[in-house]
Order: sequence, then C-alpha cells, then structure tokens
Amino acid sequence: MEEKKWWKESVVYQIYPRSFMDSNGDGIGDLNGITNKLDYLKDLGVDVIWISPVYESPNDDNGYDISDYKAIMKEFGTMEDFDRLLSEAHKRNLKIVMDLVFNHTSDEHPWFVESRKSLDNPYRDYYIWKNPKEGKEPNNWGSWFSGSAWEYSEETDMYYLHIFSKKQPDLNWENDKVREELYRIIDWWCKKGVDGFRMDVINFISKVQSFPDGQKEKGQLYGDKIPYIANGPRVHEFLQEMNEKVLSKYDLITVGETTHVTPEDAKQYAGFDTQELNMVFQFEHMTLDFGELGKWSDKKIPFVPLKKILSKWQYELEGCGWNSLYWENHDQPRIVSRLGDDSLKYRDLSSKMLGTCLLMMKGTPYIYQGQELGMTNMEFKSMEDFRDLEILNAYNEFVDNKLAEPEEMIRYFNLKGRDNARTPMQWDDSENAGFTKGTPWIKVNPNYTYINANSQINDSNSVYSYYKELIRLRKEIEALVYGTYALLDENHESLYIYTRTLGSTSLLIICNFTETEKSYTIPKEYEEAKVIINNYRNRANDNIIRPYEAIVYHKI
Repeated sequence: MEEKKWWKESVVYQIYPRSFMDSNGDGIGDLNGITNKLDYLKDLGVDVIWISPVYESPNDDNGYDISDYKAIMKEFGTMEDFDRLLSEAHKRNLKIVMDLVFNHTSDEHPWFVESRKSLDNPYRDYYIWKNPKEGKEPNNWGSWFSGSAWEYSEETDMYYLHIFSKKQPDLNWENDKVREELYRIIDWWCKKGVDGFRMDVINFISKVQSFPDGQKEKGQLYGDKIPYIANGPRVHEFLQEMNEKVLSKYDLITVGETTHVTPEDAKQYAGFDTQELNMVFQFEHMTLDFGELGKWSDKKIPFVPLKKILSKWQYELEGCGWNSLYWENHDQPRIVSRLGDDSLKYRDLSSKMLGTCLLMMKGTPYIYQGQELGMTNMEFKSMEDFRDLEILNAYNEFVDNKLAEPEEMIRYFNLKGRDNARTPMQWDDSENAGFTKGTPWIKVNPNYTYINANSQINDSNSVYSYYKELIRLRKEIEALVYGTYALLDENHESLYIYTRTLGSTSLLIICNFTETEKSYTIPKEYEEAKVIINNYRNRANDNIIRPYEAIVYHKI
C-alpha cells in the first residue's frame, strides 16, 4: 500500500473570509468571525481550513492583489486576530492553510511602486517589463479579466505584464532575488505555525521568455497566451527549489491551482517522488460546460464526459500522485445549481448525491463554505448587484463589442459567475442570514430563510448531517482513503457507478444524476453487502435507483 500521510486522510474546508461571518457589523466577514465558528467546523468533522487571502490588499480582486504578504487586510482584522484564530484552531486539532498568491502582487506593493519608477531601480526586474512594439503592446496577449495583458507606464515608456487585472502585475520569477523574497515569506508563515498553502495559479510563474504573439482565432480579440504562460520552461525547477529551500523543512499540506494541466503534468507537480507539491487542482471537469464565449454560456456539463474525465484522473494518478477532489470553490458556481437540481423538490437529495459522489472518490476532498448546506446559485437582477471584477469586465467587453446582448450576459453570470460562490454564508433565518448586523457587502441569497445552518445542524435528515456522515465514513473506512478506484458502466447516461477496493474490503458507490428512476442490477458480489449510507435513508427496491439517489454498499 502507498505511504500514509495525514493530508491524504484529511477533509479540507474552504473559507472565503469576506462572506463567511462578520463579527463587527461592517458587512464584511472577518478573522474573528471565523474564530467564532470553529466549533461549527469541528462538529462537521473537517480537519483543515483553507482561508482565501487575508493579506493587506487594495482589494481590486477581492484580496488576490496583495500589497503586503506579512500584514492582515484591515477589513479582516489584525495579525493578533490571525494569531488567535490559529491558536484556537490548533486547540481543536484543526489545521490552517493559507492562500499564497505568488504569480503577481498588487500594483500598490512596495516592490512595484519602486519598480515602475525608473529603468535602473533595484526593483525594476522584480516584474516583467517590455518595450512597445510598433507603438503598441509588446504582444497580442489578453488578460484573464478582459482587455490587453499589458499596461502602459508613462514613467519609463514601457509596458508591464498582467495576466489578470492591470492592478495585478506579474512577478518576474526569472530573477533570483524575487524567488528568495518569496521563499522568505513562506518561511515566515511556517514559523508562525500555519499548516500548509494553497498556491494560486502556480503553474503560470514561468513564462516563455521570447513572449511571442499567441495564435488568434477568427472573431477573437486577443491571441492565445496559454502555450507561453502555463507549465512554462522553468516551472518545475522553481517548485523543486521552493520545496528544497522551504517546504521540505515543515510537515505541510500543499496544493497548487493549475489550469491547463493533464494527468502527466500533475504527476510532475504532485508526484510522490518529484519533490514539488502534494497535489494540484485541475479544471478539466470544470470546463466541460464552456461555450463560444468561454465560461459564459448556458451549456450543461455533459454527464458521460464528466465521468470519463474524473475517472481518467483517478486512474492515471493511482500509485504515483494524489488527487484533490472538488465541486465548488470561490471561483465556481454552486454545484447543486450547476450539476444537480436546486428546485425545492430535489435540492436536498441532489446535494447529498453530489457530496457522496465526490467524497467517496480517492483523493483529498475540498468542501466550500455552504456546500455542506446545499447553498444554491442566486438570481442577480441587474449589473448593480454584481461585485466580481471578472463579471464587470466581461460585461463591458462582450456587450461593447456586440458579442452578446446585456440580458444574455446577466443570464450567463447567474449561471456561471463567481459571485454565486460569494454570497454570504447562510447561518440562520434572521436578517442577512445571521452573517452580519450591518449591510452585507454583497446581497444575501433570499432562500436563506429555509437554507441555513441553524435549521440543519440538529436535523438528522439535513444536507449538513449527511455531509457529516460522509466525512465520518472516510475516517472510519481505510479503503475510502487508500483503496483503488474503478469505474463501472462508463457509458451509462444517468448513473455514476464506481468501486473502491483495498485488500478484501470493497465499496460500491451508485449515484443517479437525473430526476428519473433507473433500473440497475446490483453486481452479485454486493448482494449481501451492507448499505452504509443512502440519501433516501432506506432501500425500497435493490434494482431501482430513485431520482438523485446515492447509495454506498460496503463489503468486508
């Protein structure tokens, strides 16, 4: 059997601090709010809390634009508040994972303030500067947040690269001094006692140094930058150096956010013997519903390709690397609205089914705040209701260039927008869902009156109680952590059926992703197996799988 590690056996809970719990009535979630809810998380059964960035930031991209890596954003509290949170979490045997954003800083970071001043400034080469090309941008790359990926700076008559917002200039990892500074920051947090890091877009840190134009498809405004920024020429060298100089000196959990990766790439980033990271987030299953305007579409995730992609990752990392398992995060819409059924009739059942499908797989599961309650997407009525920079920029780009109608874009935003994940956590049925006594920074989903933690904690039939049971099973049954995965009936258009096997122990997991019942004959070897969890709470007919039903059979 492969080597046992605590991070393989853990369940991680992601907190988006701005939307989790407000302790001081200013409408913004904060660190003390998180500390006040640690007992809730302990009761749920999770082991690790990943907190989205809380560093000092001008907040152009909700904290992913950092101006001081060793200070706390004032809206979130103080470093003393953070130290208290860390201490209180550790008292409960809960570990804390910080979000490292090292591809870029804020343009208000002291390094960049200096860098833009002159060509001979000591910090000039901390960022990526290029001369104009024929009086325009250095190449045809577009920013992830719309517009060009280059911003002109009058001070030196040159452009700097920003793969994201123009207030998020990309760091120059080719510069040894930059890397040394960043490793010192990691070490500083490790000495403080944090237990690991989630690394934002970490596979973008090495760029192809010739910075060529990207291929431009018909109708596109910008060229394809991905071949020149993702999984770049020195990325593994940099990560191995980071591991050697800092990460390996501590017992950490490390996960890299890596878009545009294959399982082969992941084996290098997170192979058991590559000395880089523990695991990566891949996005292949999250891009299946993209359309002509990228993520902005009303396409549904096709079910059979979804099974095949998730299974591919399970098979190809078996024995040589480790998967991270997720449906939701701060950048994704709510999964019950996206892949289940968020109607009153099926919301609970499909939320539980999706949780079963995810948490029974091999890998470390990540639960995003509110997922354990079955929180849903929200219908935002107008552009005034949105807060996300990506949404605001996309609206201007696509509507101004007549690629989409305003009403069409709002519909897409309601389906796929990041603000769906950022509506406040629904704690109870009091005003503002118990999130704040002030005015929330973003609107609360009106369904908080019947979808909230307070109504679910003591209800044995709730989504929360069901997630709690799924987590308990993972801790009790070793095969759910270390067992191998096998997909059955891969082309079945409604049922996701797979097994987990370790020695003589085997589990059969059956999930119906539709609102119609399906007939299915349980394999003979599981006829005498015990049903250890079922979202309908009883098995009426062994050969019928009911709408959005999830069943787990356990054979010893």
